[in-house]
Amino acid sequence: MPAGIAAFSCGVILLYWTGLVPPANILIGGAVLAAGLLLVAGKGYWRAVCRFLAWGIVGVLWAATTAVHQLHAALPVSLEGPVQTVSGYLCDLPADGAWHSVRFSLCVEHWQGQADDQIGVSLPARLRLAWYGKQATRQLPPTLTVAVRLKRPHGAGNPAGFRYETWLFRHGYGATGSVRSLRAWPSGKCALVCRYHQWRNRLADGLARRLGHLHQFALVDALLLGDRGHLTNADWQTLKATGTIHLVAISGLHIGLIAVGVGFCVGFLLRYLPQHWLAPSRKRWLLFASAFLASVGYALAAGFTVPTQRALIMLTLAGLMILRTARPPPWLGWLLALAVVLLLDPLAPLGRGFWLSFGAVAVLILVFAGRVRSAGASASLLLAQCAVFAGLWPALAMMDQVPAATGWLANLVAIPYVSLVVLPVLVGGMVVMLLVPSLTALVGGLFDQVLGLLWWFLQTLEALPAPVLPVSATVAMVVAVVTLVALWLPDWRLRSLALAMLLGALAPGSWPDQAGTARNRWVSQPEVWVWDVGQGLSVLARDKDQVLVYDTGPASPSGYNAVNSVILPNLRALGVHRINTLIVSHADADHAGGLGALLQAMPVDQLISGEPAEVARQLTEAGAPVVEPCLPSTGQALARFSVTLWAWRPEAAGAPSGNEASCVVLLRYGGNDVILPGDIPVHVERALVRTGEFKKPENRVLVAAHHGSRTASGPVWVKAVQPDYVVFTTGYRQRYGHPHPAVLERFWQVGSKTFNTAYSGAVRFRLDQHSVTADAWRVDAPFWLAPFQRTPQDR
Repeated sequence: MPAGIAAFSCGVILLYWTGLVPPANILIGGAVLAAGLLLVAGKGYWRAVCRFLAWGIVGVLWAATTAVHQLHAALPVSLEGPVQTVSGYLCDLPADGAWHSVRFSLCVEHWQGQADDQIGVSLPARLRLAWYGKQATRQLPPTLTVAVRLKRPHGAGNPAGFRYETWLFRHGYGATGSVRSLRAWPSGKCALVCRYHQWRNRLADGLARRLGHLHQFALVDALLLGDRGHLTNADWQTLKATGTIHLVAISGLHIGLIAVGVGFCVGFLLRYLPQHWLAPSRKRWLLFASAFLASVGYALAAGFTVPTQRALIMLTLAGLMILRTARPPPWLGWLLALAVVLLLDPLAPLGRGFWLSFGAVAVLILVFAGRVRSAGASASLLLAQCAVFAGLWPALAMMDQVPAATGWLANLVAIPYVSLVVLPVLVGGMVVMLLVPSLTALVGGLFDQVLGLLWWFLQTLEALPAPVLPVSATVAMVVAVVTLVALWLPDWRLRSLALAMLLGALAPGSWPDQAGTARNRWVSQPEVWVWDVGQGLSVLARDKDQVLVYDTGPASPSGYNAVNSVILPNLRALGVHRINTLIVSHADADHAGGLGALLQAMPVDQLISGEPAEVARQLTEAGAPVVEPCLPSTGQALARFSVTLWAWRPEAAGAPSGNEASCVVLLRYGGNDVILPGDIPVHVERALVRTGEFKKPENRVLVAAHHGSRTASGPVWVKAVQPDYVVFTTGYRQRYGHPHPAVLERFWQVGSKTFNTAYSGAVRFRLDQHSVTADAWRVDAPFWLAPFQRTPQDR
């Protein structure tokens, strides 16, 4: 039985590990093969092998069936663009978003207009919508009709970094869109699920009315209702720097604490009942039922999200196993919980929380199971924190996440404080407010005091100097294995050695990144990466251990920037620790957004810009490098590596500004060159042609000026440069219409192969002495991220 459970789980995970969905005939053949293996299985070793293979195939089939259904539930391409009218109910708490918008989820009950004519086409049942404008409010009717412009689920396509598209697929969204108009839908039926979300929205509104004035209301709302929409960017930075984001993401820790707390209270009350009223077995069942119901209630108040569902499954199985007279080994319970989660939610492996939660439990079982005697409460807490920190380090490294160096200390204090103080105070305070509303002010003050102390502690840790831990999975694996083996052994001297290793690894200056002396990973062949940053631009060029970054992508007032979401994760994944030359073409937000974040996170030797004064005004960080001007007309050679770099800016009667001030870069290697023109307009292109620097080499790569706008890439320029490859860096279905059809036609007429990062994802060019190789990231991406349609812009 355990082997079959493990095989089924491996089969589900295998589908997402390979990133391939087998064709229908392979799936049917697999089902027949699984049935045949179960029928012909004999005895002994052969029977075990056949059963393992059969259940593994069943796991693959189950995951593939769910994945195919989810893929078919995406919005048809023909419905992108035109305004659609849909009716449904709110199925999430509305939250504030970027650009003063309100974001919410709509579960669709009825499509109107054009969508009704889509015969035989599956339409999305769940939409992720944004409402912009002064009228946008979080106070939305439970059932509503919206006029919305929709597009298929889409996000940035890069080798590393957060993948919004995966998040949308994982949570069942078939489309995203922006609201054009919104009204109540009074005639809509509000069934059980709708009424649940209506109840939760009323709960959130009531909590905001009563406690919205508190200094720590964002934490109160996050811990009680799982609503993290009130947390600011500064709050998220504090949580990230201290490795405590999980404290405000209601999951197994919170559900388990509620279960233990309620079980303790019920057990305390049962002591006062006459012994003959309840048999010991009935008392155990009563304790389990009370804890289970309290956990379900808390999970429902928190939105019944995937992590809470997973925690409930694990809690239920653990409770049932404890109730049994003969307790099975803990690894069997872990394996059974894994299989049940994958059976009910086969998309779970796409979520990082799945790996971290099961990984943390596995680490704790490894360290604590089989111990002859308890280590004591304090020692057990210390052992658990060290084990989880070291054990999850490799998983975080493989997810392109850098663990917080102070995370072990923050969690060592914060987890027991939240467990023994914060949650009991919050839950007890809510009960008091419901029973005695007049005490709301007193309870709110207590909330502020308790959470204020926690937040002061986290901010103090955030301000301390801490090393930057390596992302290398190999280094992380070595530390994890040595530490876990030492902690697993009973000798206290070995455990002390493991703790000393961790503390030594976390000491300031332990890793070369901290001193900024780490060398970039060596590459034997020059390469250029054009990142998919949406409507913006960022390019990486590197040769040997020398690195040049051109532009830093877009940023928004909400705090989003391409540096943290795309550029830094990908630079770290490529082994880049220092930028030798950073060129910001000009100061526009889609080219210089997040510049401060990049300078704060990574050392930069030289900073150049076409608008040095404007860029310098954006920099408030102490120690930021001097912004050097991009020299006009004559150009400047930057001899950093075997690639010759030439930068140029137009010279005019008055100092150029905006797009026409863009610093143009030309990279030459062997018989190849790469042109990075920023946002230069047509008249600047003509001036560039007159310099005579752009004679046709053997192979040429061009990043189209101004994202393919009709104000750039004029006939004179296109005819002069005649690129072999052209990359348009645009956002998916953005309102500007980039690239312009006339611009595309010009490049096709000179024989250029074109890429659009909105469809191709990031594009990598590898330069040889006499050839260029181009690779679009989405071509080999997993099935849920692969290009969903052919576009004439990528040909």
